[in-house]
Amino acid sequence: MHHGYNEKPVNPLPTVVWILVAPMIVTEIIFALANTGVMGTSAIGWRYEILGQLGFDPEGFRRMIAVQDWSVRPLATLISYAFVHTSLTHAAFVVVFTLAIGKFVGEVFAGWAVAAVFLGASILGGLVYALMPFTSGFLIGGYPGAYGLIGAFTWLLWMKLGPGDPNRMRAFSLIGMLAGLQLVFGALFGARPDWIAQFAGFGVGFLLSFIVAPGGWRHLLRKLRKR
Repeated sequence: MHHGYNEKPVNPLPTVVWILVAPMIVTEIIFALANTGVMGTSAIGWRYEILGQLGFDPEGFRRMIAVQDWSVRPLATLISYAFVHTSLTHAAFVVVFTLAIGKFVGEVFAGWAVAAVFLGASILGGLVYALMPFTSGFLIGGYPGAYGLIGAFTWLLWMKLGPGDPNRMRAFSLIGMLAGLQLVFGALFGARPDWIAQFAGFGVGFLLSFIVAPGGWRHLLRKLRKR
C-alpha cells in the first residue's frame, strides 16, 4: 500500500509565485539583519534609504512627463516598488496574499501569465496612481500586484459562473469585501491614496486575464466574432 506516498496531499505552489515573493522575503531578511546592527551602525536606516531608491515617486514621475525628460530610474521604480515594503507586517500581508491567490490563479494560468498579471497590475496601477494630480506619497509594496491576482481570480470565477448564471456577480464578492475594509480603515485611520493603485491593479488583472488566460486571446476573438 506504500504507493500512496508519492501522491502529494497538497498541490505545490506554482514556481512563479515563489519567484514573485522571493525578493520580498529576501529584502525583509536584509532589513531585519541591518536593524540588529550586525552589518554596522550605518545599515540601521537601510530600509528608508532603499525605499527612497526603489519606491515609486508619483510627483517625480509627473515632472518627468511634463519636461519630457525620460530617464530609466523612475521607469524602473514602476516595477521595483512592488518588492519592498514599509514594515515586516506590510510585507507579510502582501506575501501571504500573493501566495494564496497566486496558487489559485497559477493552477489555471501558465507561469508567465501569473507574472504578467502581477507585474502588469503593479506597473499600470502605479501609472494610474501617478496620473492622479493629487497623489504625493511614494508608492511602496506589492498590494497593486496582489490585487491584480485578485482580478485574475475574480475573472476565473466570473468565467466559471458563465453568462446565464444569476450568481455571476458573486465573483466580485472578494473585491467588494476588500473595498469595504478599505473604507472602514480609511474612516478610522485616514485614507492613503494607495487604494487608487490597488483597485487599478485589480482592474488590470481582470482585463489582462482575457488575453493571458489559457486560450484567452482566441477565446476573446471568437466571442467578439459571435456578436
